[in-house]
Amino acid sequence: MSTRVDAPMRYTYYPGCTSETTAVEFGLSTEVVCEALGMELIELDDWNCCGASSAHSLDHELGLALPGRNVALAQQAGLDIVIPCPACYQHCRDADIRMRDDLAWREKMERILRFRYEGKARPRHLLEVLSRDLGKEMLRKRVTRPLEGLKVASYYGCVLVRPPELTGWDDPEHPVTMDQLIHEVGGEAIDWSYKVDCCGASLTLSRGDIVTELSTRIVEGAAEAGADCIVSVCGMCEINLDTRQAPGSREKMPVFYLTELLALAFGLPRVERWLRRHSIDPRPLLRERKLL
Repeated sequence: MSTRVDAPMRYTYYPGCTSETTAVEFGLSTEVVCEALGMELIELDDWNCCGASSAHSLDHELGLALPGRNVALAQQAGLDIVIPCPACYQHCRDADIRMRDDLAWREKMERILRFRYEGKARPRHLLEVLSRDLGKEMLRKRVTRPLEGLKVASYYGCVLVRPPELTGWDDPEHPVTMDQLIHEVGGEAIDWSYKVDCCGASLTLSRGDIVTELSTRIVEGAAEAGADCIVSVCGMCEINLDTRQAPGSREKMPVFYLTELLALAFGLPRVERWLRRHSIDPRPLLRERKLL
């Protein structure tokens, strides 16, 4: 039986650098989940790095121009841009708002990038699209293997929800958007206190000790709240939580990408291939819950 809908929703797609490297599981699971939900992702041709963690701190203008080019590339299609990475999403959204609100900046970018800004392609995070464009019924219809018995701590991290005037989520301190998606596919979303705490992000390259302390605190908070696992929508957050749990901490906790759990609930193939790449193997937990 086909898992696709008849009339696909169309978006341009900015995968970002990590979706094809350190977070390849996120990129691959995003593509198959969106296909199963009838979302046609049209990858931007010749997209570039958004500047990630460094450009905006070194050169403010460059930090806007790099993601601005990606926004420019999407103008021709006139379709919203789906972005899985929270940092890429924030940078592209910031560039888009700047071009909407600052005529002089917009004209400068139009000259440099040789395009005409029309404001037709809104940068949107994948989580927003999944939660707002599809509807509960569409998600439920795709579920063939409900995540029953799985207690999940939804971890949003700090970049996705802040600053709230830029990102516009339901609540910057206690968001529930991802929790609701987990509920729709049969899992139990645990209420806990660390869902928007920082994991240390790119400090993992220079101060691994700090990242280990922050990530371990988050994982222990999830365990104390009764969670079996953590789910994330950020490549940096997932890899920090997956690899930086302190050696002497309690039993290691698996960390999933949201799209991996959705793929599992939808009964899609190849899920186990992605799960093998995790540092903390989540397969024993899933087998115990009879989900694999």
